[in-house]
Amino acid sequence: MSPIAITMFLGIVGITLYITWWASKRTSTATDFYTAGGGLKGWQNGLAIGGDYLSAASFLGIAGAVALTGFDGFYFSLGYLTAYLVVLYIVAEPLRNLGKFTLADMITARFNVSKVRGAAALSSIVIVLFYMIAQLVGAGALIQLLFGLEYWVSVLIVGVMMTIYVLFGGMTATSWVQIIKAVLLMFGTIIISILVLAKFNFNILFMFETMTTVTEHGQAYLNPGLKYSNGIDTISMLLALVLGTAGLPHILMRFFTVKDAKTARSSVIWATWIVGLFYVLTIFLGFGAAAFVGSAEIVAANPAGNMAAPLLAEALGGDLLFSFVSAVAFATILAVVAGLVLSGASALSHDIYGQIIKKGKISEKEQVVAARVGSLIISVVSILLALGAQTLNVAFLVSLAFCIAASANLPVIIYTIYWKRFNANGAVTATLTGLISALVLVALSPNVWNPVAGKAIFVGDPLVFLTNPAIISVPLGFLGGVIGTLLSKEVDEAKYREVEVKAQTGISVQDVSH
Repeated sequence: MSPIAITMFLGIVGITLYITWWASKRTSTATDFYTAGGGLKGWQNGLAIGGDYLSAASFLGIAGAVALTGFDGFYFSLGYLTAYLVVLYIVAEPLRNLGKFTLADMITARFNVSKVRGAAALSSIVIVLFYMIAQLVGAGALIQLLFGLEYWVSVLIVGVMMTIYVLFGGMTATSWVQIIKAVLLMFGTIIISILVLAKFNFNILFMFETMTTVTEHGQAYLNPGLKYSNGIDTISMLLALVLGTAGLPHILMRFFTVKDAKTARSSVIWATWIVGLFYVLTIFLGFGAAAFVGSAEIVAANPAGNMAAPLLAEALGGDLLFSFVSAVAFATILAVVAGLVLSGASALSHDIYGQIIKKGKISEKEQVVAARVGSLIISVVSILLALGAQTLNVAFLVSLAFCIAASANLPVIIYTIYWKRFNANGAVTATLTGLISALVLVALSPNVWNPVAGKAIFVGDPLVFLTNPAIISVPLGFLGGVIGTLLSKEVDEAKYREVEVKAQTGISVQDVSH
């Protein structure tokens, strides 16, 4: 490990720890801890959302997927970006107007029932754990490559760092680490993209022509079907990516960090531009890695291709750019996992402990203590799970989190806002149907079972051919909500009208009537 790389790593870590120290002095209440006091501006929250979204799956996973599978790897970029339209037009404003800290707060604004909050919290925790494993796997591979440490040591280092951020700095620290990281990541990605283009004489058409000859796949590299040869499977994965963002707890939680719905909408617009530019540039990252690093070296560094971007930086910019990109990738993972820990802790501490067990009778001091204990629990569980997932591609792991979010959370959000007949029984049924069906179908899929040893977790024939089961589990989630609602005669139209007004305007009916 060169002195330059060590210096950059220590610099990144030092900056983030200073931010945590600074934020800790501004984090004394539960509102401060969970939502940074609701004081972020639109551009700040937009950058933070972009930072949340540009995770290890985006920077490391997609670059590797494009490098190894060409056009099929770019599906992830298309799906992630399109997803923001769903967030912008359907979810952002109603969520901000109805919620306080978590997704469960938003749903219980209409159905103030413990079982509804419990189901929403359970779904959020499962999604967070899947997403967290992806980030920690990426971090482990990165630190292993750079420092030559054992994978488990690398995961523990990242786990300890993320826990420090959340325990002491809460949402304020997490947000500012995300903002700084997003700026650095965009800068690094643009530099690499320019260097790749320079290798192709700044001629994009020449780059595409060249890519048909530099890989073992030939012309097929630029066509769909290299990895996703089954059309239904491809549609299923894209469905998860497009709809899943609107149900991700750590993204939804960000809308509570701004003062009102207008600012929430502004946040999404900022995030869409940032994320959109980045995902266009993933083409250059993937093509560059395939052309100037080669699939053999990429796979040798990490079987899932997660180290393609850092290796490309080294090939084009030497030790200096490699060190910078690796340090930024490390900061990327630290920032995202801190946000994930926070959203998981909010579901565990605020929803389950504070609202269900304590029935809301909990002091401000107890809320903050519970939040920190919850953060510790989520961190430890995530680290233990990540230790056994080293060989899995991080983009795939994240796509599963998206599948669960689209199947379990999105139906409840949409029905809560837009369906008058919807009731508490339907909310619980929709959440559990989407969650359980997604988990069961994944457990029976080719990602878990494969006849060839080493290709999946277990050796054997899969019972479900879909690598991502969203095309089945998402409709089941919506159908579960309908059946659960119709099986119960409970209807509260007055409450729906109140929620409808507040969701769209932010104004409570009681406030107007008084």
